[in-house]
Amino acid sequence: MKLGILTVPFSGMPLEKALDYLAPLGVEAVELGTGGYTNPAHCDVRALIQHPEKARELRALVEGHGMTIAALSCHANPVHPDPDIARQAHQVYTDTLQAAQLLGVDTVVCFSGCPGGAPGDTSPNWITCAWPTEFGRMLDYQWNECLLPYWTRAAEMARAAGVKIAIEMHPGFSVYSPDTLLRLRAGAGDVIGANFDPSHLFWQGMDGPAAIRRLGPAIHYVHAKDCRIEEKTKASGALDTTPYDRLGDRAWSFCTVGYGHGADTWKHMLAQLRLAGYDGTVSIEHEDALLSVNEGVEKAVAFLKDLIPRQAPCAAWWT
Repeated sequence: MKLGILTVPFSGMPLEKALDYLAPLGVEAVELGTGGYTNPAHCDVRALIQHPEKARELRALVEGHGMTIAALSCHANPVHPDPDIARQAHQVYTDTLQAAQLLGVDTVVCFSGCPGGAPGDTSPNWITCAWPTEFGRMLDYQWNECLLPYWTRAAEMARAAGVKIAIEMHPGFSVYSPDTLLRLRAGAGDVIGANFDPSHLFWQGMDGPAAIRRLGPAIHYVHAKDCRIEEKTKASGALDTTPYDRLGDRAWSFCTVGYGHGADTWKHMLAQLRLAGYDGTVSIEHEDALLSVNEGVEKAVAFLKDLIPRQAPCAAWWT
């Protein structure tokens, strides 16, 4: 496995300066945002498509710092009920696939998106209950009329481009758990897989290692981000719409790896990832409002550097 990082928190500086800072820390790979909800400051996909030599220059810049480009990230909502929003999200997706081809990158990270609950809706509708009965009808519409048709076509495009799609399981979108990810994969094909980000699963009450075992070979990519579960969950539950900047009032908060779950949990998850056949990048996604970007990244790198297995496993010589 390699230690990587999503460079979006460093969008305020040129990519070269970010790489100058990250390389000496021991970061081995970068994930670049390309648009949608993800800042594209370090990867202007339209410029790369229009001027392919810029793709060669970008790749050379990263490799010149001793790193690789592990993935491109285009989080958006391509099944949004507003057709203009959906169209923009799909354009970012198709542009990102083309950029991935130019850069020689084999993984694109996305959200599944979330449709409306019925034809004519104007806002997404995230359904989390099977009752009242209209919720079931809404889920049928979302999956059979929106999600599966879109992602079946999108998967065909990815397969033609030689790219794997890593869907980040994220509450608020239709794919938010291993079961919903596997449902999408079963319907759209195995070019669709998971971006395993345990932070979004922890606060839903899931066990990280168990989720990895459930997903198995469906894991295409990994984000290293943690989640701190607060005392408030005991009285108010985990569903929380309190703004992220009101940390003291929230039921849970994203945090630097190691600040929500200790080394034993992360070692267990890394072991389960290896058992699942994953040997790709573990990409730090820094989202911690209690630490500066630099301090959070440096602590995350220091925490993970000694945990991530890098050499091929040995044979069971003792048998």
